[in-house]
Amino acid sequence: MARSYSSRKRVLVTGGAGFLGSHLCDRLIADGHEVICADNFYTGDKSNIAHLLKNERFELLRHDVTFPLFVEVDEIYNLACPASPIHYQHDPVQTTKTSVHGAINMLGLAKRLKVKILQASTSEVYGDPSVHPQTEDYWGNVNPIGPRSCYDEGKRCAETLFFDYHRQLGLQIKVARIFNTYGPRMHIADGRVVSNFIVQALRGEPITLYGDGEQTRSFCYVDDLIEGLVRLMDSPDEVTGPINIGNPVEFSMASLAALVIAATGSKSEVSYAPLPADDPRQRKPDITRARDILGWEPTVPLEDGLRRTIEEFRGRI
Repeated sequence: MARSYSSRKRVLVTGGAGFLGSHLCDRLIADGHEVICADNFYTGDKSNIAHLLKNERFELLRHDVTFPLFVEVDEIYNLACPASPIHYQHDPVQTTKTSVHGAINMLGLAKRLKVKILQASTSEVYGDPSVHPQTEDYWGNVNPIGPRSCYDEGKRCAETLFFDYHRQLGLQIKVARIFNTYGPRMHIADGRVVSNFIVQALRGEPITLYGDGEQTRSFCYVDDLIEGLVRLMDSPDEVTGPINIGNPVEFSMASLAALVIAATGSKSEVSYAPLPADDPRQRKPDITRARDILGWEPTVPLEDGLRRTIEEFRGRI
């Protein structure tokens, strides 16, 4: 999409070399904007944005958001933070710092520049929910001292900071609560269920189901998720969120394993392991706000999205 210079925005994407961030960079470039991608490459990978490096509207910065960043931009998407349990539990103190100090630094930048800022929050703020499906007015059921708390509570605190900056300083904010998302460029070793199952199936290894395999998740294809984030950023100023962005179609882990085995043509069998601590039994977004306010809902069925994801994974395994 060609844009005149006057309508082109300069957009900062923190965590822009990660799974979601790189797809967001692609979308913003395709929409005709300039993009500054900031990433410390803890879980991001330069290969995710290698195809953009020669684009004159793309700039890559190696930067950790726990330190201030001084750039001139028109909008900020704050996506920086490891999102898989394996990665965020590896250095839990740094994970909390990334969410909290990172939010403070990016909010400070937005305040100085007087620009809109979007926070990539998470369905993990709902913890192991006692309300199903989860609506945005549900306060959650989170263990504040468990092994997942560095991520869950870090993101909850980041939301608090965003809304306090909005109320106290009038900052234009957008908060998206992202549910399970999958697609090409997922980290092969990130430990999340879709990538785990695909890797195990392609390698012919047993597919690991935790617990009884009947716990549920709702899976959103990455292109749908990015569309939701862009629509939220472009929504009127009075729309602050939080808004759930996810797919409300629910699948058990056992049924997902069966779909992956069928889609890969694998001979993998299923094995069982104990359920990790504080792992939610069910997770499903209520997306009424996204439908009503953003006119958004996912369009890619799980079977189609898995096929696209598996095809990309084959090239890396």
